[in-house]
Amino acid sequence: MSTFNEKLANYADLAVNVGVNIQPDQTLYISASIETAEFVRLVVEKAYDAGARHVIVDWADDKIARLRYEKAPADSFSDFPEWKVLERETLAKNGAAFMSIVSQSPDLLKGIDPSRIADAQKAAGQALNKYRQMMQADKFSWTVIAAPSKDWAAKVFPELPEDQQVDALWDAIFKAVRADVENPVEAWKQHDQTLHTKADYLNEKKYKTLHYTAPNTDLKIDLPEGHIWCGAGSINEQGNTFMANMPTEEVFTVPHKDGINGYVTNTKPLSYGGNIIDGFKVTFKDGKIVEVSAEQGEDVLKRLIDTDEGAKSLGEVALVAHNSPISNSGLLFYNTLFDENASNHLAIGSAYAFCIEGGKTMSTEELHQHGLNQSITHVDFMIGSAEMNIDGILEDGTTDPIFRNGNWAF
Repeated sequence: MSTFNEKLANYADLAVNVGVNIQPDQTLYISASIETAEFVRLVVEKAYDAGARHVIVDWADDKIARLRYEKAPADSFSDFPEWKVLERETLAKNGAAFMSIVSQSPDLLKGIDPSRIADAQKAAGQALNKYRQMMQADKFSWTVIAAPSKDWAAKVFPELPEDQQVDALWDAIFKAVRADVENPVEAWKQHDQTLHTKADYLNEKKYKTLHYTAPNTDLKIDLPEGHIWCGAGSINEQGNTFMANMPTEEVFTVPHKDGINGYVTNTKPLSYGGNIIDGFKVTFKDGKIVEVSAEQGEDVLKRLIDTDEGAKSLGEVALVAHNSPISNSGLLFYNTLFDENASNHLAIGSAYAFCIEGGKTMSTEELHQHGLNQSITHVDFMIGSAEMNIDGILEDGTTDPIFRNGNWAF
C-alpha cells in the first residue's frame, strides 16, 4: 500500500502532468491558500521538473478574506484590482497554464452581509469576463484541484477527533483523484476514454430535448443545434490535452438558453460565496428562472440569480452516474468540485463555447445566436439522485432512456 507521501507525490504529479499538462518552457500560474503551502511547494517542484519556465503562486488567506468582509467599507466590494485582470489576461495570451487549488471552508463567510458577497462576486465576474471567455473557449490549459484546510476537513468529518480530520480528507481526495492506485496517469487515461465513450454515444444521437423526472423535479431542457457532449479531457488552442477538473466523473454539454421549462430541486447543498445554500427549488419558463425558494441561504441564491441577465438561465447540463466513486463514498464534501462529480448537475450562468460545433472561434454574438447563454458567473448545483430518470427526445418526438434510477441506461 502506498504511503501518504507517495500518494501526495502522485497527486502533485497528476495535477502538473495530467491536469494542466505543463509543456517545456511554459509558465504556470497557481492560486492557492497559505494553509496548503506544503502541497503547493510539491506542485511547484513537479512543474519545474516537467520543464516549466516560471511558476507564479498567488497566495490567499481565509482569515484575511473574512476580515475584509467584516471590516472593509461597503463600497469597496464593487472594486476589483486592475493589475490582477492585466496579469491573468497577459499570461493567458502568452500561453500560460492556470491551476486553482481550492481549500476554502464552506462556512467562511457565514453571517456576512449577502450584499457584500454579491458585490464582490459581481465585480470579479465583470473584471475577469474576458479571461473567463478565453478559458471557456479552451484558449489555454487550466485545472481545478483541491487540498484540505482544517475548517473544511472539520465540516466534512465532524464525527472524527480534530487531529484526524485533515488526514481523513486527504485520503478521500486521494481516492477521488486516483492518486492511491499503482499507476495514476494510466488510470486517468482509461477513465478519460470511458467518459468519452458515453459522450460519443450522445453525440451520435443528437437529442433535441432532455426530460428530467425525479421527486420534486420535472424539467425539460432543449439542446442547441450542433451541441457537443464532452467528457473529462479537453484540448487547448495549441493542441495540448488537459483535464479541467480533478476529480471529474461528468459528461456535459450546453442547453439552449431559451428552451428550459419546468422545475428542479437540489439534492446536495451548494457551497457558494462562503455560504451553504440548501433545500432549494428553481422554476424555469422559456429559459428564464421565474421562481426560486430555499430553506437555507435563500438571500444568497437570489442575489446570485440577480448577478446579471445571464444568471437567470443555464449554461451547462452534466450527467454523472449515481453509481460512481465519489457518490459511492457516501461523503458530502460541501465543495462543488467533488459534489458535482457525485451527482447530475446544472450550472447557472455562462456556457462553454467548446460545447458547440465551431464554438471555439465564434464571437460572443455568434455564440448568443446559437443559443448559448452569456454571463459573468458560472455556478454548478447538484440535482441527481438514485430516483432520477432522464429521457432523450429526438427531433421526431421519439424518446430514448438515458438515465434510469440515477444510472446510465445504455
